[in-house]
Amino acid sequence: MLSVLSVEVRKLNRSLALLLALAAPGLIALFVFFNLLRQKAPQPWDMWMVNAMWAIFMLPMTVTALTALVAHMEHGPRAWDHLRALPRARWSLYGAKAFCVLGLVGLMSVLVMGMTWGAVTAGVQIKPELAPTGVFAAGKYAGQLAAMFAAGLLMIAIQFWTAIRFASFVPALALGIGGTFFAVVAASAKQGVFMPWQMPVNMLATESWRVQTALGLGGGLGLVVLILAVAHLARREVL
Repeated sequence: MLSVLSVEVRKLNRSLALLLALAAPGLIALFVFFNLLRQKAPQPWDMWMVNAMWAIFMLPMTVTALTALVAHMEHGPRAWDHLRALPRARWSLYGAKAFCVLGLVGLMSVLVMGMTWGAVTAGVQIKPELAPTGVFAAGKYAGQLAAMFAAGLLMIAIQFWTAIRFASFVPALALGIGGTFFAVVAASAKQGVFMPWQMPVNMLATESWRVQTALGLGGGLGLVVLILAVAHLARREVL
């Protein structure tokens, strides 16, 4: 498994995955920077560091693009037949890819917090009178991003399975775009707590039942679905 994982990491280094991992948090930081400069009065730290935009839109779209990119590295050159003929456990091929996807999403979550703080700091250097008020609750912000990551596991598992299962990138992109669209337009719906693409943003809900339900389903069921996806893909003879 470690050798397969090291190969996957080297593949990612030669792909656009790392660029994507930097671009998504960077766009959020850029938005925060210019939005801060538009303000007339200082705002609390929570306004800048509680990333609803990441949870409801950028995270789902980034997962869609990332899983499609990781899958296309094998679908494009039609390399699956060669890989599956190697003297390796088939599940390890898919497990390594899933682990890399989770690792990159986790890295992006860290970068969102770091880049957002950097954007606010840079904006304050230009307009010192807009320095955020209140306490910079680093633990709170990190905890929210970690919860969003955990609640997003079910969405990641579904997108990963779809991207690997179909050689064409169209089904995975259509699923991700459609899921993100309904998550945005139905953000306040009670039923949204059961929608995988909306589970991360429920980590910012004021009702505790929404947070607990989304976290339990997204994290717990997400791990189960991811394991089942890897097992299912490993049993298929033809992709």
